[in-house]
Amino acid sequence: MGLQMKKTDQSLIEQLRITQSEIDKRKALYDITTEDIDCLQKTGQLINQKLENLVCEFYEIQTAIPEVVRLIGDSETLKRLHVMLKRYLLDLFSGDYDSDYVNNRLRIGLVHKHIGVDPKYYLAAVRILQNLLYCLIRQSIPEPDQQNRIICSLQKLIMFDIAFVFDTYIHSMLEEIEDAKRKSDLYAQELEEKVRERTRQLEMLSRTDPLTGLLNMRHFSEIMNNALHAAERRREPVTVAYVDINDFKTINDTHGHQHGDSILQLVSKAIKAATRTEDYSFRYGGDEFCIVMSNCRLDYARGIWGKRVRDHIQEQEPELQLSIGYAQTGPDSFISSEQLIQLADERMYENKKLLKGGKS
Repeated sequence: MGLQMKKTDQSLIEQLRITQSEIDKRKALYDITTEDIDCLQKTGQLINQKLENLVCEFYEIQTAIPEVVRLIGDSETLKRLHVMLKRYLLDLFSGDYDSDYVNNRLRIGLVHKHIGVDPKYYLAAVRILQNLLYCLIRQSIPEPDQQNRIICSLQKLIMFDIAFVFDTYIHSMLEEIEDAKRKSDLYAQELEEKVRERTRQLEMLSRTDPLTGLLNMRHFSEIMNNALHAAERRREPVTVAYVDINDFKTINDTHGHQHGDSILQLVSKAIKAATRTEDYSFRYGGDEFCIVMSNCRLDYARGIWGKRVRDHIQEQEPELQLSIGYAQTGPDSFISSEQLIQLADERMYENKKLLKGGKS
């Protein structure tokens, strides 16, 4: 199977799917007979002799219309239009009204649409051209019957042409509508994405403590309960670490709240560095933190996670001490989230007493 042609590689007649069968049907619709074609072809010699005068007279009339002058714009464009009209008149009386002829009519429609010619001005121009041709035929051919025969054939062909020109007008306008719709849909998609992103940002802000970047307590119960339910279904352990900064009030009173904030940020960075992506880290209170570790045993939390947190802090603030309490639930039996937090909190206070007593 051959590759489908791009639209830009196709002729207008291919884009509009106008077949030879369609051209023949339209000729029949406008009653264009072989006698009409023969009549027009025989008139071609007369038109060719008067071609230059016809074109000049046509544009003298056209350039008397201010709106048309604005559309033409400059003398170079006018020269090109002279050439195009000569070609059209020669085609009109050529007797060859095949797919190439039709494609040229479609192209004329496209050119007029692209330069912004309103259909009323195009139809007015056709009327002017018709009148000039009719006058020439009546002046040059003495027999009235022959005059009428040529004029009648010409009327049919001009109507045949106008229909194809307006096919292109309509096709071009539909493409503009489709293009505008595509742009509108794309804009709507981009807008929706921006709204979704902004919603995610706002949701993150609503869930995040602005100072530490850790989760705040707004969704703590929901996240904690979900973690416990998931662990219970999978029969996995959950460990909670409850962290308190020792003597934080003294740090604030001695060094000021700005230094206190930097300590909170240091601890939060240490927690983030030690915590896995599947875990949840909360700022639980002023100087307290709670970390929910899914599928994690207490010995790992105390031995690996706790050491990493303390090592990170010791590099920055050797004198700073943390009290940490650990509590595990599962995998065989589970306690409630409130009981788990309370147990971790109690063990944190036990650890604080040991540290104050001078024990490690």
